[in-house]
Amino acid sequence: MGLDSCKVEAVVAVSDVGRAKDFYEGKLGLSGGTDEPDGGITYQCAENTAIHIYPSPDNAGKSGATVAGFRADDLDALVDEVSANGAEFERYDEGPIKTDEKGIATFGDAKIAWIKDPDGNILGVGS
Repeated sequence: MGLDSCKVEAVVAVSDVGRAKDFYEGKLGLSGGTDEPDGGITYQCAENTAIHIYPSPDNAGKSGATVAGFRADDLDALVDEVSANGAEFERYDEGPIKTDEKGIATFGDAKIAWIKDPDGNILGVGS
């Protein structure tokens, strides 16, 4: 039995769970989080997937890469909604990654936008 037969979820280290909760719920629109024994919160998402934030101040925001990826049916509308909640999408203009004024990069038929949580963890949203 390999890992391909297992469920997988995103797990994100944060320095302050309360501050992260305000961001993930208030700005990203996640809801119904379940408090976990590790002091973190798990948010159920579409198609039986989840993202878990947990307290780990020494590790929060240390990755310079995308730590979690969401898939949206209408990325433009989602970026507009999350931006209206006060979140700011990253702007890139380096190498093959060039975002538009909304923070969306286009790669052929694929579109991706990135946002940082309060610790600097990078979350991707694609369509």
